[in-house]
Amino acid sequence: MGKPSLKSGILLIAEPFLGDANFERSVILLCNHGADGSFGFVLNRVSTMSLQEIESEGLYADMPIYVGGPVEQSTLHFIHCMPEHIEGSIPIVGDLSWSGDFEQIKSLINLGKINEEDIRFFAGYSGWSAGQLQDEYDENAWIVTEADTDFLFKTPPKDFWREILKKMGGKHKAMAHYPTDPSLN
Repeated sequence: MGKPSLKSGILLIAEPFLGDANFERSVILLCNHGADGSFGFVLNRVSTMSLQEIESEGLYADMPIYVGGPVEQSTLHFIHCMPEHIEGSIPIVGDLSWSGDFEQIKSLINLGKINEEDIRFFAGYSGWSAGQLQDEYDENAWIVTEADTDFLFKTPPKDFWREILKKMGGKHKAMAHYPTDPSLN
């Protein structure tokens, strides 16, 4: 049985000893993968910023912002599971979508019709040039599994890397317990 293929809607899970500080113990939702390159968002790195700090005009509630990756960190992106309520949503897999009408999102947040279990905001993104991600995957830098919307939005970010590996079972479950720095053991 071969390795799963890279495609939109899968999770990239960093190998325990990846060696890249940008992606150490990260889990990335791959939003697009094609001949021109790939991009996605790191799901388990909360920034020190909040949505209200960045977009206070007309926004009454607040939500955390995640570090989506090392590329263009001054840009704001979002994923959500409410495509039927947000115009311009771009499907990823199932009801999981990215982007859409930001004014609609602000209104839904203010009305309490969208919360942290429905949407996640990111500063920046993770990107790869054509063939780069496939090369990394072929070199076993990433573990791949299908995205589960409920798990994605309901698992605390600090536990996400370990919990997704545990959920995968087998050798992955054992990896979830690897120490961050094995030299300290």
